[in-house]
Amino acid sequence: MSDFNHQPVLLNEALESLNIQPSGTYIDATFGRGGHSQAILQKLGEKGRLIVFDQDPEAIAFAKQQFADEPRLTVEHCNFNQVASVVDQLGLTEKIDGVLMDLGVSSPQLDDAERGFSFLRSGPLDMRMDTEQGVTAAQWLARVKSDDLINVLKKYGEEKFAKRIATAIVETREQREITETGDLAEIISNAIPVKEKHKHPATRSFQAIRIYVNQELRAIEQGLKGSVSVLAKGGRLSVISFHSLEDRIVKRFMRDISSRPRLPAGLPVMEVDIDVPYRLVGKSVVAGREELKLNPRARSARLRVLERRK
Repeated sequence: MSDFNHQPVLLNEALESLNIQPSGTYIDATFGRGGHSQAILQKLGEKGRLIVFDQDPEAIAFAKQQFADEPRLTVEHCNFNQVASVVDQLGLTEKIDGVLMDLGVSSPQLDDAERGFSFLRSGPLDMRMDTEQGVTAAQWLARVKSDDLINVLKKYGEEKFAKRIATAIVETREQREITETGDLAEIISNAIPVKEKHKHPATRSFQAIRIYVNQELRAIEQGLKGSVSVLAKGGRLSVISFHSLEDRIVKRFMRDISSRPRLPAGLPVMEVDIDVPYRLVGKSVVAGREELKLNPRARSARLRVLERRK
């Protein structure tokens, strides 16, 4: 099992945002290869506890191997949209001092051509984060209707040439199966009339297909709701997003849950008198110049933090 070259994004900023207490209980909702988890454990004392989640079987196997002798760590193989139910089963609802969510695809997934996430390395067109269930990208592309494919490319990839790309994919699959990432990337590249500088033509389409195959945005919405429901008083939810679709969901969720509700005129209660149980912690944080030199993938990362006040 390869660890590839994994560098946790916004590591110091994420640790600081969680305000880690040595005896606290924390969740790393996206274990990946454990960069954030390892750093959290280093700040915990003997009574501290860390629960890690990941839907990727390879990440779970790595966690169990890497932390086999770590009594403070609990490993859960599931999507972070199940945080609330798992924490409830552990009897820890409203006892969690911090939750970290590092959204999107991980570096090991991108770097392993066999996983099918990368348009730079040809491999099986899979794209599933949980390889033990669900439909692969190749299976979905083989049967999706053209209009539905156009909608996915527009909605999740914000791809302005969605119709051209969808047409090219449908026409190609009538001639042969599309089973390799390199093949799909070439089809997309040939369908796009205008190329962006410093950006691969397949970037938006691969993102869109991956998000759809894994139902990522729906999982984020569920994960955010579940995470705030398990926080203890003073507990924090720290979320790292990597593209505008993710960040929009996180920003809106945190803004809405930390804002006073608008009341109809005439009620004997003023908005300022309503005590909101959550608050935003600072402004969003992006990677600094030094981190960007070491890890270019951090350039689109953005950290947002929410705290439960009561």
